[in-house]
Amino acid sequence: MGKLTTEGRKFLLDGKPFRIISGAMHYWRVMPIYWEDRMIKMKEMGCNTIETYVPWKLHEPKEGEFHFENELDVVKYIETAKSLGLYVIFRPGPYICAELDFGGFPGWLIKDKNIELRSFNEAYLSKVENFFNVLLKYVKPLTSSYGGPIIALQIENEYGAFGTDKKYLNALKDIYLKNGINELFFTSDNPEHHMIQGGSLEDTLITLNFGSGARERFPILDQYQENKPYMVMEFWIGWFDTWGLHHHTRNPVDAAKALDEILSMGASVNIYMFHGGTNFGFTNGANRSLTSYDPTINSYDYDAILDECGDPTQKYYLFRDVIAKYVKGVNTTKKYEPAKKRAYGKVALTEQANLFDSLDQLSIPVQNSTPLPMEKLGQDMGFVLYRSFISGKRKEDSFYIQDVKDRAILFLDQKPIRTFEHDGVKDDFRLAVPPEGYQVDILVESLGRANYGPYMDDYKGITKGVRYQNQFIHDWTMVPLPLNDVSQLEYHEIAETDNPAFYRGIIEIGDVADTFMILPGFTKGIAFINGFNLGRYWEKGPTQTLYIPKNLLKTGKNEIVVFELHGTKQYEIELIDHLVLG
Repeated sequence: MGKLTTEGRKFLLDGKPFRIISGAMHYWRVMPIYWEDRMIKMKEMGCNTIETYVPWKLHEPKEGEFHFENELDVVKYIETAKSLGLYVIFRPGPYICAELDFGGFPGWLIKDKNIELRSFNEAYLSKVENFFNVLLKYVKPLTSSYGGPIIALQIENEYGAFGTDKKYLNALKDIYLKNGINELFFTSDNPEHHMIQGGSLEDTLITLNFGSGARERFPILDQYQENKPYMVMEFWIGWFDTWGLHHHTRNPVDAAKALDEILSMGASVNIYMFHGGTNFGFTNGANRSLTSYDPTINSYDYDAILDECGDPTQKYYLFRDVIAKYVKGVNTTKKYEPAKKRAYGKVALTEQANLFDSLDQLSIPVQNSTPLPMEKLGQDMGFVLYRSFISGKRKEDSFYIQDVKDRAILFLDQKPIRTFEHDGVKDDFRLAVPPEGYQVDILVESLGRANYGPYMDDYKGITKGVRYQNQFIHDWTMVPLPLNDVSQLEYHEIAETDNPAFYRGIIEIGDVADTFMILPGFTKGIAFINGFNLGRYWEKGPTQTLYIPKNLLKTGKNEIVVFELHGTKQYEIELIDHLVLG
């Protein structure tokens, strides 16, 4: 479609001046039936390019097992862009951040103690190269050198926020070249001196990530890269949300003014995000420091140009007006009607399967002297149930779930006692044990690995042990619960419980359309529609809805399953016709 090069402050496409006006959309967060619709809206706003990351963890969930089907069909995604006349900026990582679990790394990387992430490390780079060799076989024919729409590829991602290992960055570049990829390469970093110094490479275009203040940011870049095109690789127009905080928004007028400032300087831009989509299943990431842990919610609405379900927001029309000042032929009069939604109403949940009665239907238990973290059980995401026995009689003393990641519910003789958050050693919990002792069950949920910063490579589950005072408890049975398949559950009549349970209901649908699930009276858990994991809900918000794209529904009977961790007396959910983001 065209070869991208640079000449002075300009990009050239096949030798002709070209300004990149791009929108970010991640293929795995948007159902394939909607890719074309979102891309058409992107193009009609004035964009000529689409940008996407690549989620290694989803393409290779187990080492050597690769998936490029359905929402992971990156070839179809890029071909769809090409069919609409959009160019593609390709950012394959291997680290991508993207508010994705583990920054896009597969969880199995943690098991190998020889691996040093994001560095010139043979054990790590061999895994990266194995994945890239597979990925790039699909991608190579889609690069501009072979008539495809991919005009630029990123090396790593915001590396200067993490390290300074130029041998590592060059090794990634060499993997591209060995696979016959030779497009315009670039890096992207925040406009801070140490980040640009750490994350840039010679003979590789440096781009910046920021949300405002172009006139102050680009002169910083000039100190490292003279007479090259200005490019904002991530122009942040909104932000992601974390559980328990407010829904982030950005004033549309302010965002449009910041875009105008970028374009007025002759710069190119990638709008992050044009369409955010949804963290279906357990795919969300988290922010983590030494003192805090904040997991990202299921919605990746991001206060983007299109909302979570693909409808244009006010920003769409304001941004279109700005772009029209710099791009000929943009139609600024067209208005979009919201896509069809349906409020199907309340759905009774009429059957129940208690977790403790269903373990054999969900998984195969593992025995070990000490509790093993999720990764050593061959599991990446979801829950693990840990079971042991503590003998009695014992006086009241401290009881610790040491270094638990991330949220644990303690049961004694299958009665819920206490919830521990992230690191149980910090919780002051005391336990007395009767002469007959207790069966100890601990249900641990991974709420998402850190996707950014120096504290990413943490195990999930119980990572250090369980103690009464200073005595570790031994002889554990562990039940991995990735919940990839809940179709084998055996249900019975509803009975009130405070324990984790699956609740099942059926709704008959005639006219299929997008809809949204709300769960008043429920506390925390996940929900499935026809076996598809929609993601997490949590009463503390901010989001209150789970988005259900219409392709997950079918004419006739549809099965809804809710896995509630704390029991409920509200045996119904509701399907409404609008988002509730908080």
